[in-house]
Amino acid sequence: MTELPSQTIAHTIQLAVGPVFLLTGLGQILNLFAGRLARVIDRSRVVELRIPELGPGEERDRAVWELRLLDRRMRIVSAAITFGTVSALAIALVVAGLFISGLIGGGFGRATALLFVLATLSLMVALLLFLYEIHLANRSTRVRHELLEHEAGDPRSG
Repeated sequence: MTELPSQTIAHTIQLAVGPVFLLTGLGQILNLFAGRLARVIDRSRVVELRIPELGPGEERDRAVWELRLLDRRMRIVSAAITFGTVSALAIALVVAGLFISGLIGGGFGRATALLFVLATLSLMVALLLFLYEIHLANRSTRVRHELLEHEAGDPRSG
């Protein structure tokens, strides 16, 4: 194998820097998703422990509804983690493809571009799932109107 000029190696490293920064950001996003999943799991454990204590009625129905919503949120965040991980793996393959292409002189340009598109699409799906999970979380954490204590004259007390 012939020695590669240091300019070729330097250029390949320059090309790989952008995807490596993206990979770092994806790591942070995955960390955020994992933290989100942990919170949902913790909340579901609390609700699960409460259900046997509740007799039949409105409070039990509300707890079961919340548990079903938490289960749905867990599946959505898990899917977001899956798509985020696929994106990170595709970016890692892009970096590897750039170096392989630099070492053997080409032939991987189209595959590398397709991997980058796959990574971007996977990231978009992960972020859309995360947005949907946040929407569901907001739905489940609304304070019931009857529990709010409104002051006299407050327009929201009607």
